[in-house]
Amino acid sequence: MAILLLFLSIGIIIWLTAKLNIHPFLALLAAAFFYALCSGLPFESIVDSVNGGFGKTLGKIGLVIILGVIMGTFLEKSGAAYKLSEVILRVIGKNRVHEAMGLTGFIVSIPVFSDSGFIILCPLNKSLTKRAGLSLAGTAVALKLGLFISHILIPPTPGPIAAAGILKADVGLVMLAGLLVGIPTLVVAIIYSKYIGKRTYIDPNPDVTEAEVKEKLKNAPSSFKSFLPILVPIVLILIKSVLDFQLGKEAMTEGFLYFISFIGTPTIALLIGMLLSFMLPKKIDAKMFSGSGWIGKSLGEASNILLITGAGGIFGTVLQNSGMADSVTNLVSGLNLGILLPFLLCAVIKTAQGSSTVALITTASIMAPLLGTLGFDTEIQKVFVVLAIGAGAAVVSHANDSGFWVVTSMSNFDTKTGYKLYTRGTLVVGLTSGLIIWGASLFIC
Repeated sequence: MAILLLFLSIGIIIWLTAKLNIHPFLALLAAAFFYALCSGLPFESIVDSVNGGFGKTLGKIGLVIILGVIMGTFLEKSGAAYKLSEVILRVIGKNRVHEAMGLTGFIVSIPVFSDSGFIILCPLNKSLTKRAGLSLAGTAVALKLGLFISHILIPPTPGPIAAAGILKADVGLVMLAGLLVGIPTLVVAIIYSKYIGKRTYIDPNPDVTEAEVKEKLKNAPSSFKSFLPILVPIVLILIKSVLDFQLGKEAMTEGFLYFISFIGTPTIALLIGMLLSFMLPKKIDAKMFSGSGWIGKSLGEASNILLITGAGGIFGTVLQNSGMADSVTNLVSGLNLGILLPFLLCAVIKTAQGSSTVALITTASIMAPLLGTLGFDTEIQKVFVVLAIGAGAAVVSHANDSGFWVVTSMSNFDTKTGYKLYTRGTLVVGLTSGLIIWGASLFIC
């Protein structure tokens, strides 16, 4: 009965978001109440699950999401994202546009939402593609897949960091492992993009002239400043996590190590990154920090993510308090799916309802009460579960995903071409990252 209710609840989320276009917050909330009432959970337990699930989830990662979104907005508005792309292109080579745009997207999407990152960088990509005499088919897909890989695998992107919070996985280890999985996946994505670029020609028709690109770069911050808000938080979080893992958390409570532990916590590291992003604009204007300025825009974007994350926490807490874990464990214990279970579950939810973030949060909420009974007990095993969910969140992007329409509408793709080039590309990314995670889990977990 519990298994049937779980699938019905997932069906409610998919039906409300994909068919009726209901906001994911309401869909997750509806599924949570449906499961709670049908499973016979006492009314007082339902109230406790709703309040506790929402509060505990956002209490752990809410501020991190807000700080990351603010940092991303300043990168976008100041022109720092353009500067990042210019530096990468200079290092890699002016004729290697696929590699440059894929790597730019991979870096920019760590703090900036994937769709926003594509909108920011698309004019620059068209200009570079036209200058190099290449097809927009390959370079546009390289850019979007680069953005997409970070979007599903690497905190502090909202989906992965929410999944890590729900599953109580170490954010730094998730970030490190996400980078290790993401880099070879990016290489495969670039190879795929170059392959399709040679077979499908689409004229870039740049939206901006060379003069306009140069003007944007002229007003952008320096290369050093542009990289700082992204790299400093990543380095701080990684250092803390590696030291925790090598020395133990008790050793991190004394002397200088205690200070490193403090600044390496995701909240403090992202706070430092946000403060560094305030240095990006050439002219600081008080209006940037107003409710109608850059900060106001950031908080508006963050509120949507926070609501979905909090509702996912409610859904997961309801499942946990209902005793669903035992029923699911009995069902899958003989199947021996291991790390493939979270991958396949997230892939189904992603393909059906479209949003990778919703798929990540929903799957993490379902997996949270199952970790112990399925044998995912250690820190490393939790990290692998988060990454497996992230890989599943790539399979596949199609017409019910906003990212699909962002790519097609801004890259002169018709719908059929979008399926042929981009949807297939997300399948390549999902299967590649999934295979890497599965293979590594055989030796490490």
